Amino acid sequence: MEIILSAIALVVGAGLGWIVVMQSTKKKRQQLLSEAQAEAEVIKKDKILQAKERFLQLKSEHEKEINARNNKANQRDQSLKDRQNQINQKAEEANRNRKEALAMKQKLEAQQELVAKKKEELEKLTSRQIEQLESISGLSADEAKKQLVDSLVDKAKTEAMSLTNEIIEEAELNANKEAKKVVVKTIQRIATEAAIENSVTIFHIDSDEIKGRIIGREGRNIRALEAATGVEFVVDDTPEAIVLSGFDPVRREIARLALHQLVSDGRIHPARIEEVVNKVRKQINEEIVETGKRTAIDLGIHGLHPELIKMVGRMKYRSSYGQNLLQHSRETANLCATMASELGLNPQLAKRAGLLHDIGKVPDEEPELPHAIYGMKLAEKYKEKPEVCNAIGAHHEEVEMTSLISPLVLACDAISGARPGARREVVESYVKRLKELEDLALSYPGVMKTYAIQAGRELRVIVAADKVSDQEAGVLSFDIAKKIQDEMTYPGQVKITVIREIRSVNYAK
Repeated sequence: MEIILSAIALVVGAGLGWIVVMQSTKKKRQQLLSEAQAEAEVIKKDKILQAKERFLQLKSEHEKEINARNNKANQRDQSLKDRQNQINQKAEEANRNRKEALAMKQKLEAQQELVAKKKEELEKLTSRQIEQLESISGLSADEAKKQLVDSLVDKAKTEAMSLTNEIIEEAELNANKEAKKVVVKTIQRIATEAAIENSVTIFHIDSDEIKGRIIGREGRNIRALEAATGVEFVVDDTPEAIVLSGFDPVRREIARLALHQLVSDGRIHPARIEEVVNKVRKQINEEIVETGKRTAIDLGIHGLHPELIKMVGRMKYRSSYGQNLLQHSRETANLCATMASELGLNPQLAKRAGLLHDIGKVPDEEPELPHAIYGMKLAEKYKEKPEVCNAIGAHHEEVEMTSLISPLVLACDAISGARPGARREVVESYVKRLKELEDLALSYPGVMKTYAIQAGRELRVIVAADKVSDQEAGVLSFDIAKKIQDEMTYPGQVKITVIREIRSVNYAK
């Protein structure tokens, strides 16, 4: 019985519990539903507000776009109106100019008609006067003109013959006197400076111990030196000296410089000797070219072919009857320019011929032709002017002289040979040329500094960055090059470099 009651109580308790649970669940469901509805209302209101804001934003952007289009349209209309006004003004101006031109044309036609009438009246008056003169003289105008011309021609011939005879007689009397005056003036304007080249060079050493290292084991070093340079090395009992003997001054100079480098370095063996000699030979070739260019710059001669410049440089290492060939040629060039100026000839052309007159002596190979004729053929090969070529070939009277410069070169060559040396203004003319280059570039606006470098073959121009733009710097470089080309005389070419630099400097403290 108790069990039954317990079961019934359990069932009743479970039912009551279920009823309580169901009522609690219903309340929670209603509470969640009300909360969801409230949240939905909030979300709805937010979405409506966002939609309104988006609408207002799109409306504002649309209005701005419409206003911008309206402004562009207004500007376009205004531009069209301005253009139309300009066209109307130009049309009015053209009409006004057309009317003025028409009026001037009418005025000019009236003046031409007046001039034609005056001309016709003058011709009638002239013909009337000629008729009166013909009736008075009994001769026609053509006959009178012929008689007058014949008489004037006879008189002119007589006076011309008399004047010609007087000029010839005076020239014969004064020719020798004037020629001597020109030569004396030229000789007075030169100074003596002899440059004698020998066939040996003395190389000084610090001690006789170095001689053994130069000779090498069983003489292998000295044989390598002689084979590489083509110069004889004489190592004798002369204290602290080695004699370099050779006919070619270029080879002797290469041998001297190579030996100096080997002794300074201390490494003397056949491989090192060959390396140093090749290096020095290259340096000497570069120095020959530099000497030729510098000589042309000093004398103010430009436009020489590179091979001719090289030949001029080689003259430094050649001698003619004990006289340095380069100094002899420079002296001859100065003498030719002086004489040409005295005689009213072209001094630049004469100076060019004087410098090149002995280029037939400097080639390495031994030509079969005389040096004057060989030099003339070299000048013709490198496109020198006919007057210069003839002067080179005729300075020993081996070809016929065809220009007035040829006898000048002959005479100046003889003067220089009789009295070697010439007055030279190497440093002065060189510095003057560089100064002129720098001053020319400084004359342009915006240029701060100028530097002539590379013996005047390069001009560096520094400009103010706030006054000259990059594009203007290119134009400035072109303008300076054009002005130098038009106003200055120089050999080779001049490189103009315009430098524009911006620097920003700050200090951290």
